[in-house]
Amino acid sequence: MTPGARRLVSRDGVGHTFDSGSFALELLLTGGPPPWDRYELWHTPDDLADWLAGSHLAAELPLATGEVRVTEEELEAARKFRDALFRIAPTLALRNDKGKPMPGVGPMTAADVELVNAAVGPVPRPVLDADGTKVWELPITGAQVLSLAARELIDLIGTDSGKRVRMCEGDNCYLLFHDTSRPGNRRWCSMQRCGNRHKVGNYRSRH
Repeated sequence: MTPGARRLVSRDGVGHTFDSGSFALELLLTGGPPPWDRYELWHTPDDLADWLAGSHLAAELPLATGEVRVTEEELEAARKFRDALFRIAPTLALRNDKGKPMPGVGPMTAADVELVNAAVGPVPRPVLDADGTKVWELPITGAQVLSLAARELIDLIGTDSGKRVRMCEGDNCYLLFHDTSRPGNRRWCSMQRCGNRHKVGNYRSRH
């Protein structure tokens, strides 16, 4: 699978591949505020570091085991950022008429915006090695990773890209994504799951 494409299994046991199209929105797959905390994946700093190896960031950054160092404080900051994102992203999707209220999650607040702004800081540093090859200064820190997520989120919210933040149109599906398709007409988390269910439903209605 390409970095950032996650294999998910729904409650009914159906597996499907989901790509959020965005590192920031990918964070929503790791847990969140109640009732989404039942999906928590980041129990320890190592959990966050290991999860990054399959993220959108892995397409460019070295994120293998040992190349990312996350502290307890950075883990807590990442969780708070993710909780704010749970309010920010659905609010943006609703503004685009491409979403629905997410159970248990309120609208975006001024405090959420302040938290995102505060997360913007230093990012991983590219450097040249002795052979003149571009490499990355290691280790990459949790704070640097969070800064990348905040910068990307600001680009999504503060530019026309925000118009392409959407929620899957499937019934009882709340997966959010950045529609990076050329025509800009993505409707589903995955054609393997909600897209296929929609097609089957239409077929049954016709017959």
